[in-house]
Amino acid sequence: MTTVTRREEIGRVLQQHGALMVLGVLIVVGTLAFDSFATVGNAASVVVSSSFLAVVAIGMTFVIIGGGIDLSVGSLFVLGGVLAAAGSRYGFAAALLLPLAVCGLVGLVQGLIIARTGLAPFIVTLAGLLGVRGLMLAISDEGATTYLVSDPAFAALGQGELLGLTYPVYVTIVLVLAAMVLLQRTGFGQNVYAIGGNEQAAALMGVPVARTKVLVYLMSGLLAGLAGALNAARLSSGVTILGIGMELDAIAAVVIGGTLLTGGAGGVTGTVAGVLLLGVIQSLINQVGNLTSSFQQVVSGAFLALVVVAQRLLSKAQRLN
Repeated sequence: MTTVTRREEIGRVLQQHGALMVLGVLIVVGTLAFDSFATVGNAASVVVSSSFLAVVAIGMTFVIIGGGIDLSVGSLFVLGGVLAAAGSRYGFAAALLLPLAVCGLVGLVQGLIIARTGLAPFIVTLAGLLGVRGLMLAISDEGATTYLVSDPAFAALGQGELLGLTYPVYVTIVLVLAAMVLLQRTGFGQNVYAIGGNEQAAALMGVPVARTKVLVYLMSGLLAGLAGALNAARLSSGVTILGIGMELDAIAAVVIGGTLLTGGAGGVTGTVAGVLLLGVIQSLINQVGNLTSSFQQVVSGAFLALVVVAQRLLSKAQRLN
């Protein structure tokens, strides 16, 4: 193996698995520094609290790999929770299907606008963020009304446990595995990579660009709504303040996990590592005790900046080679 090839391989490994390496280092540091860090209870807490962000971040992974961005997922997460709690009055099916239908419809409309008009995803989904937040506030009387989950079966979906982990964790695991297969082993996944790499070239090769974009944003909306519904089941209420700003956490997790903001490269495994990395950072901050939770945003922002700079340098190095 030549020196140039070795450098390229090292750069590729760092880009794809850097978050996993940093995660391993932080776990070792936390284990050595805090007695209560490396416990089953703390590990379960990190995994459970990270599962909802992971569901949202799966959809964001497809969007960013395809060269787009979705700023509406945080608002869709909140709306999904409110609709699930409100729908629980009519049974389990309504509590689950109502947020999926509404949030999926929002994602579908955004995808159609982006694909058919050529408008920038940033602008379209920013409008979606504001519109969905307004809809959520209208449904909840400006946040004054908090709907409670009244269906026991739906509440059990969020609160039931198996082997010390709540059901949403297992839902997340299934979704992660399905997303990995969809992205890596299907024509749809390859189309997403092709569009993110070079949309014009993908169109010339016969890739259904418009249809793929629509499906990607539909998926993002559905997953954000599902995550909100699961969170409402866990909390037994549709809390209107949780999830605001989740779109930034999802983007940070995806990019920290090695997916390029410019599109065309990345994967679900890295996203999961990015989500867990953010969760471990929060856990370490809690272990310290004298730091506020807002300090996590400072650390997460610093990580994101470092990762983006590193991706830029690695891309330049590969082009020079």
